[in-house]
Amino acid sequence: MLILHCPCCGVDAAEIELTPGGEAHLKRFGPGSSDADFEGYLFLRDNPKGVVLERWRHSYGCGKWFLAARDSVTMQVFGTYSAQTQEPPQDILDRIEAARA
Repeated sequence: MLILHCPCCGVDAAEIELTPGGEAHLKRFGPGSSDADFEGYLFLRDNPKGVVLERWRHSYGCGKWFLAARDSVTMQVFGTYSAQTQEPPQDILDRIEAARA
C-alpha cells in the first residue's frame, strides 16, 4: 500500500485516505490561449514509466493538496512537498538522482 507523508498536517497517510490529482507542475493556459494549447492542457499528459511528480489531496485528513515524487514502477516515494512549490525541492531531486545511480 502506498503511504505518503502529508507536509501540511504531518501525518503519514495510506492511499485510502488520499485522492490523486494527476500530474504536478502543469503549465496552465488562460483566456486568449489557442485551442491547441488548451487541448494540450486538458487532454495531453505524459505517462512515464519511472519517476513521476503528482498532486495528492489528504481527503480524509486535513483536506489540503500537496505534491509527491515517486517511482511508478517500484512505488518508492522520494518525498512530498507543498503544493505552492514551483518545482521539487533540491533534497528530493538528490534522492531521485541517487536512486537512478
